[in-house]
Amino acid sequence: MNLYILRHASAGLRRKNPLLDLKRPLDKEGKKHSLQLAYVLNALNIQFDLIVSSPLKRSLQTATLIGTETGYEAPILQSESLAPAATVKDFQKLLRDFASHENILVVGHNPNLTTFLGSLLVPASSPEAKIRLRKGSIARVVLTRGPATLQALLDPRTVRALYATSTKSSRRKTSRK
Repeated sequence: MNLYILRHASAGLRRKNPLLDLKRPLDKEGKKHSLQLAYVLNALNIQFDLIVSSPLKRSLQTATLIGTETGYEAPILQSESLAPAATVKDFQKLLRDFASHENILVVGHNPNLTTFLGSLLVPASSPEAKIRLRKGSIARVVLTRGPATLQALLDPRTVRALYATSTKSSRRKTSRK
């Protein structure tokens, strides 16, 4: 299974009221980054069999933008296993429940996603792997028996650079007279 772990894009400052924070939407930069990431994923020919998101608005918006722009047509599933209060056991159950899928995108929050990613990469008896997932970062992990393999990690700066490079023509401009 190819598991893509995506931290939701930028959603501005955290709200002091936890109930209001649940409904915090992506900001302008977050929407822009999500579209750029979708463009890069398309350029890399990455398609998803399944998209699962935290039920919080900012994660759902990120998942929806990515899904729409990459041609994903199935419903985006919402799971409390990706919500801020979720545990590693919740995440492991989610992976077991969807083990029949080949390419899964999960969208959620930190510090959970960093913890979940670390738990996949190192045996339970080892210290947790420390990988920084900035807002809008995506990791590709190949799940096999034993520790998973981290194949790619794209942070927002890398996504912007790839987007800028891929939208410019590599063909030389010549004048024809």
